[in-house]
Amino acid sequence: MDRRIAAMLMAGGAGLVSTLSYAQAENEPALEEVTVTGSRVITNGDDSPTPVTVVSTEEVLAAQPGTLADALNILPVFSGSRGSGSNPTSTGTVSAGNASANQLNLRNVGAIRTLVLLDGLRVPPTLINGIVDVDLIPQMLVQRVDTVTGGVSAVYGSDAISGVVNYILNKKFEGVETRINGGVSDYGDADKYNAAIAAGTSLFDGRGHIEASYEYRKEEGILFRSDRPYMNLVGVAGSVPGAGAPGSATNPYEMYSNVRQAQYPFGGLIRNGVYANRTFSTDGVLTPFAAGTATGTNGLQIGGEGGYYDSSLLAPMEGHQYFGRFQYDFTDSLQGYVQIAGNMKTNEVYGEYLQYDRNFSAQNAFLSPEYQAAMQAAGQATFRMTGLLQNGPRFESDSESDQRVYTAGLKGSLGEYDWGVSYVFGTTELETTLSNNINAQRLAYALDAVRDSSGNIVCNITLTNPTLGQGCVPLNAFGPTAANAAAFDYVMQPTSFDGETSMSDVSAYISGSPFDNWAGPVTVALSGEYRDQSFEGKSDGEPTEVLSCAGLGIRFNNCRDGDPIWIQSFADAPKVSQNVWETALEFGVPVVKDSVNFSAAGRYTSYNTSGDYWTWKFGVDWQILDSLRFRATRSRDIRAPTLSDLYAPDNFVYVQPTDLLTGTSPRVQSRDQSNPDLTAEIGNTVTAGFVWRPIPELSVALDGYRIVVSDAITQVNGATTAFQNQCYASGGTSPYCELQDRPNGFSDTSAANAVTAWYNVWLNISEIETYGADLEVNWTSTLFDRPFAVRFLGAYQPHIFYRQPNVTVIDQGGGGFGPLGAAASPSVRLTGLVRFQPFENFTVDLMERWRNAMDLGGDPTQNWVSNHVESFATTNINLAYQHETGGMTMEYYVNVQNVFNADAPNGAYSGNGTRAGLRDGFAMSDSPLGRFYLAGVNIRL
Repeated sequence: MDRRIAAMLMAGGAGLVSTLSYAQAENEPALEEVTVTGSRVITNGDDSPTPVTVVSTEEVLAAQPGTLADALNILPVFSGSRGSGSNPTSTGTVSAGNASANQLNLRNVGAIRTLVLLDGLRVPPTLINGIVDVDLIPQMLVQRVDTVTGGVSAVYGSDAISGVVNYILNKKFEGVETRINGGVSDYGDADKYNAAIAAGTSLFDGRGHIEASYEYRKEEGILFRSDRPYMNLVGVAGSVPGAGAPGSATNPYEMYSNVRQAQYPFGGLIRNGVYANRTFSTDGVLTPFAAGTATGTNGLQIGGEGGYYDSSLLAPMEGHQYFGRFQYDFTDSLQGYVQIAGNMKTNEVYGEYLQYDRNFSAQNAFLSPEYQAAMQAAGQATFRMTGLLQNGPRFESDSESDQRVYTAGLKGSLGEYDWGVSYVFGTTELETTLSNNINAQRLAYALDAVRDSSGNIVCNITLTNPTLGQGCVPLNAFGPTAANAAAFDYVMQPTSFDGETSMSDVSAYISGSPFDNWAGPVTVALSGEYRDQSFEGKSDGEPTEVLSCAGLGIRFNNCRDGDPIWIQSFADAPKVSQNVWETALEFGVPVVKDSVNFSAAGRYTSYNTSGDYWTWKFGVDWQILDSLRFRATRSRDIRAPTLSDLYAPDNFVYVQPTDLLTGTSPRVQSRDQSNPDLTAEIGNTVTAGFVWRPIPELSVALDGYRIVVSDAITQVNGATTAFQNQCYASGGTSPYCELQDRPNGFSDTSAANAVTAWYNVWLNISEIETYGADLEVNWTSTLFDRPFAVRFLGAYQPHIFYRQPNVTVIDQGGGGFGPLGAAASPSVRLTGLVRFQPFENFTVDLMERWRNAMDLGGDPTQNWVSNHVESFATTNINLAYQHETGGMTMEYYVNVQNVFNADAPNGAYSGNGTRAGLRDGFAMSDSPLGRFYLAGVNIRL
């Protein structure tokens, strides 16, 4: 059988996998038994009770060339994974430092609940919140990826609530391989380039082996959402102006196109006085403002001259990934190894234009004499103007990560027992730079333009207080292109946050069969682990940097004491750490010879920060018939709070929600706080299913599951209506009352007792529940006497419930958008893979992906005109030709993704408010790339 067709046999739960190295002889494919991910006592996947989806890197990269993370996400078990097209915000604070990091998410219950392993060892975190950017993985040397779709904390520890993704290296790679490819979209953008090399050889008469790889990646991204015309400034607003709160029965939400900021045109809109409701549609010239069609949401209009944001659609990326490994067999029963992996990567995200709402002098030097005279005649000393400065730079978040992982280990055998000891040390330096952060003090100075004694236009502060005004460049806001680059450079400055995360992990295990029972050998594994993790960070743009207006010389009420200087800020993070001791015991017990097997695992975990826990797992595997196997598991798993959950420094912004106790809306701080008293989340998972192989060429696997996460860690906002009402109904005794400050307790309803601060705090207060089923079908055959294989994968996940006390239950299952950046969760996700070899050395790969239609939102209290996002399907084709010459194998391929150039269906989140064009436009599960052409060559020696 052709090796490409053999790769298609890597079926879910099979475990006995055909592993093929590019450097192996074409006519001598190896078949080796591999240890099953998810267990230390099961070595044959035919006996595994845990569902495991196994894919070769060759298979998924042929269908979806690019990063291995992108390729893995074609598997329907992944939902909600983040990456370069995940609607990140400009601050880059999403995912604790890099909103565009490649994060794998099983079942869409959070990447923080998916554990990433490399050869069974925990990969150190990349981000502050404990998540791994899987671009670290050396994909040139990965031969397969095992995805365990069930809780396995009893085997691997914290974070394995929804499952495990285990990258398996080819540790016997021989020869040299080079891969080069490049591509461009049908729109002429989003260029991608990739060049990689891997080499390996045996040493010391076969006792040693060394291998290494290097990969360079560059993606130009899509820099503006408007570069995809079909998005057309999609947004959600109320549909009935003046008819109640948006989303109510009288003013239901509706999705619109061509949404604009109602009062923020690009040329500036004068809001009061003799020129009220006029805009600078051209530089320096006022014309009547053409308003758009009103919506039921204040601040949003359809069409008209209102401005809009135009953030990046796909984040540009450049990365260098390197890897090296050396192993040596000291004896036939003792082997040692050392390895290093590194990833130096930069992601860029572009967000908002500079937005302002300021008072101006009626004699501002940039105003024409005509306008100055008219306002002077009317006795008007100042006027208020709002606008967006589109000709200036956007907020830009650059995330530069330098991650390095060092691993060393010994493994061997003692009689009938295998053992291993490993040490992993990882460190990540992550620098997040806001290249165009707005300095509110400098903005006030730059907008106050006057003429000096020589008639030059200067900042007023340079005349009244030259020390404060050093370097000030006046900013002309009177027109779409009136401002100059020097003024933007003065007002918009870079600020950065430098964070460093490190992890040390020592683990050991011993496994074997101490005795046989009536049905066969009983296997046992004992393991232990110690892990230490730390984080610290330094910011040069902190939220504690605030305005103290006295003496600043800022005129016209454009300064408020306590306002933050920086529009976006990070807080310093003093060094914090946590450590954990763990020990685990696992059994594999045959009950009926060659028919029924039972497995069990238990782990004791002790965190110095969040307490002690027991996790466990039970499984049964029953070979009912030669062709039919039943399997089931039940597990208790945990996710311990991260250092970010426990100790992240306070940040704050100013907000004006309604204080329901006093009926006022004071402008007060909303403070984000971590919580050192958090405990671990508890996951309870059940899986059950069967594997049917009626003939050797066909296998069918169907598994159902249910996951319930209790004590889930959730950020609770004290200003939320439901939490306020719960507090006041309790007379001040509810824990929700701790999420606000006020001077006189909760019995005084006068304005004098208005709230003085709101708090957003992480609490163990939520429950997450989801259930569904996964289907996998594999079939190999011939078509016209040529090799032919089909692989079909499907996921059905109708509900993902998020529950909190006294709050309406949110169901994100089948929802396209949700709170706190929740990703789309199609309830049906399908992937079909077809491989056919019509001629010798010529292979055709086809892939079809489809998701069903979704709701725009899953909040049952919201009313919609049409709560619907259309279904979406894409088709990929890959044509590859291979030939040998002079001992070298050359493979040329052409790949077309989204062959029919399907547009991602429009959609938006109701909670994104009056930020037209900043986010949304498409569901996170869909690709906005459009048709994409890629060509490449693989060379093997």
